[in-house]
Amino acid sequence: MSLLPRTAEEFSSAEYWERFFKKRGEKAFEWYGNYNTLCGVLHKYIKVQDKVLVVGCGNSELSEQMYDVGYKHLTNIDISETVVTHMNQRNAERRPGLTFQQVDATKMPYEDASYQAALDKGTLDAMASEEEGALAGRMLTEVGRVLNVGGRYVCVTLAQENVIKLAVEHFVQQGWAVRLHCLQEERGKEEDSFALPVFVLVCTKFRQPMATPILEMCLGEDGVPTRFTQVAELLLAVREHQAYSVMRKRLRKVTDAASNFSLTLCHVKTGLPRYTLTVQDCPSGAKIPRMNHFAIFIVPQGCETDWLYGSSEGRRQVAASANFRRLVIVAMHRNQEYTDMQAVQTELSPMVMDLAPPGMPANQQVPFLSVGGDLGWREVVSRGVSELSGEYCVENVRGEDGELYRRLVFLSNTGLVQSENRLLSLTNTSSHKKKNKKKVKSTAPPKVPSASLSVDSGFLCCTHHEVMVAGLSMLGVGKPQNKDIPVSVLLVGLGGGGLPQFLRDFVPGVAVEVVELDPVVLEAAKEWFGFRPDDRLIVTLGDGLERISALEKEGGRLFDAIIFDVDSKDTTVGMSCPPAAFVETSFLQKVSRLLTPRGVFMLNLVCRDTVLRKSVLERVHGVFPSVLSRKIEGEVNEVLLCSHGKNEMLDSSHVIPSFLTQAAKDLQSALCANRAGHNPSPHIDIAELLKGLKVA
Repeated sequence: MSLLPRTAEEFSSAEYWERFFKKRGEKAFEWYGNYNTLCGVLHKYIKVQDKVLVVGCGNSELSEQMYDVGYKHLTNIDISETVVTHMNQRNAERRPGLTFQQVDATKMPYEDASYQAALDKGTLDAMASEEEGALAGRMLTEVGRVLNVGGRYVCVTLAQENVIKLAVEHFVQQGWAVRLHCLQEERGKEEDSFALPVFVLVCTKFRQPMATPILEMCLGEDGVPTRFTQVAELLLAVREHQAYSVMRKRLRKVTDAASNFSLTLCHVKTGLPRYTLTVQDCPSGAKIPRMNHFAIFIVPQGCETDWLYGSSEGRRQVAASANFRRLVIVAMHRNQEYTDMQAVQTELSPMVMDLAPPGMPANQQVPFLSVGGDLGWREVVSRGVSELSGEYCVENVRGEDGELYRRLVFLSNTGLVQSENRLLSLTNTSSHKKKNKKKVKSTAPPKVPSASLSVDSGFLCCTHHEVMVAGLSMLGVGKPQNKDIPVSVLLVGLGGGGLPQFLRDFVPGVAVEVVELDPVVLEAAKEWFGFRPDDRLIVTLGDGLERISALEKEGGRLFDAIIFDVDSKDTTVGMSCPPAAFVETSFLQKVSRLLTPRGVFMLNLVCRDTVLRKSVLERVHGVFPSVLSRKIEGEVNEVLLCSHGKNEMLDSSHVIPSFLTQAAKDLQSALCANRAGHNPSPHIDIAELLKGLKVA
């Protein structure tokens, strides 16, 4: 299977190309390759007996080399009298049949349909910047006029976006077939830092214009064509190849532990992402065994969002453990099939060698590493579309602990698991331990069919959800004197419903209202994540901001706990949870007025911007005198527990006082004692969760 590279870098900026053309200077033609580089493609599309017009020949040796191998019907034109005189003198004796003429390519004196091929090496690139492309447009029109039906315009180009867009759109409008070859350089060849791949554009003239455009790209001179339906798709593929080339050249020159170069390899036929490769180098001072140059690590399917593989810090840990100069960490994509480790290795081997570190011996063996020696397991059980969040999927995966999990993932952000629940087999729902992090080599597909799996409502996959449950100890839940006192909770953000369902199933006397904006999320939670609303667990569909404002305005209803666990769709700020409006002072004041005197406000805060985090904490402190923070290990998340009381729960050394330790024991006992019916036991350690509390 062939793979196409894709990176996030853009090559459409004028600044980039201005810098590029300044760099190439007088050695212009060296950037386009010599005859040996181009002959494979030229012979493919231009026959020896063809009458060929060479447009803008300059002082290139290409025409001379073609003449020497049998092309005797070449007409070379250039607008420069100096160049034409020089080239005629240079070839007068040795190549008497090779002629050079001073001709303006936009006003050629030749008859219509008088040539079988037109060859352009860099002329289009040079002309496209003049008159905002109008000059190049006139040249292309003339080329089309002098070519006969079936004739080809063969253009060697660096494919600057405005250049290739102009040419492709011109010939598509004329109804010609368009094919683009990306010529790949040989591995190990000494390269200039600005050397980008050379493209050969081949446009074929038809007698009748094509109703549907033919747009194709090939890798190398003999690559299988990939067909596109729109010009924009072809241009995107060009930029991706250019970006990949630049990244590859950088990686060949230096190692840099601080950089995380990443690219996505796509299925050549479908265009869908198949692998994401991230390059992680070890620090320059690290002690690496002399032969440990380069290795490839395959992330088990379903584990790509884990902190160890999905974060920069985690990947650095993986690289340090592997102890190679360079480690390429490979994540597999959902909706793709992978046979086994050997098949993946065979598929990746040609591409990953382009990413080898500088100085690696030519015959060096490159090991493929993995967890447990296989690919892991993933099964997509449902797909759908939300008007608010786009496409989503529900998938079952096997974790590194050997357990099965169900996830809700929105495909607009595949690196984020929206919700996750552990699964139980209906035939065996016992003996589950709490979060055994030890890796297990059981990653084969489960023998139990998906229909026989149920959600373990007593297991919370997210540590921040566990901390929120533990925060109820601040209310005195479970104390003998509070036995018959109900607990009211308002939760903004449903997700898969794991947190509210846990509260409903295990907290005595609880009544939970969940506010969820997206009805599709609610339906997914009920169908796939064991969410079961009833008279003590209700859902209000709507905006959390509007719901809280309405409750505060109506009055007469207070809550013992108000919980915000809602993500932000705005990726331009450094805070992904909650949306900024939820932590404005005026809104926090509304939240405060909705709390009972003993009430606790719990906030899942995910903020990478330290300045913004400080601002959020200042606003929270301005409303709530007591603010405790619990950082989540290995995550950006922290849970803020806010109340109207003073910060007397922790002493100056942040040690949990005895009364809170007792409250944790009381809550733990209450959760276990309140298990009803066929519910599994709660897997949570309240005292352990409270140990990480600090004054914010």
